[in-house]
Amino acid sequence: MKLYTRTGDCGETGLIGGGRVGKDDLRVATYGEVDELNAVLGFAVVAGAAGQGCEQASWCERLQAIQDRLFVLGAELATPADARTVAAVEDWHISDLESWIDEADGRVSPLKQFVLPGGCEFAARLHLARTVCRRAERGVVALHRGGADVTMPLKYLNRLSDLLFIWARLANVKAGVSDIVWTAPSRSGKR
Repeated sequence: MKLYTRTGDCGETGLIGGGRVGKDDLRVATYGEVDELNAVLGFAVVAGAAGQGCEQASWCERLQAIQDRLFVLGAELATPADARTVAAVEDWHISDLESWIDEADGRVSPLKQFVLPGGCEFAARLHLARTVCRRAERGVVALHRGGADVTMPLKYLNRLSDLLFIWARLANVKAGVSDIVWTAPSRSGKR
């Protein structure tokens, strides 16, 4: 089987379960954003596995479990509702994210100010993943407003962005790096 099919040369792509839509269709853009999020999480896992934050194997395992879930979530978004056979996200997936958020939140200082993305490399990559997650979430919101049944993927992405934020903060704690606190500029433009 060849990698290229030539079926998309005119700007269309096939959906799982049948049907073709433009590659600029909102559904295609949205599952593309979920795919991008998955790739950015893979980029974070590389930093974590290199010893820059994932000294606990469970952390990287959790990130890879999230990648697996996002792959299935993307497939759900690529499948019209009438062709779906399995839901990508169930309540327990969201509960897992919430328990991981609570666990990490108990290990960082209370948030009293806005923080800027950054710190150690692993934290910076998690912050990047969080912003891509928020963009994917906005795409799912648009699908939802257009009538698509995407309630559970929407909840999952909302919770995932919170998890990525708290994990970025925890990565900095583990690396001995302080959060970068946002300071409002003065009227002169200086911090």
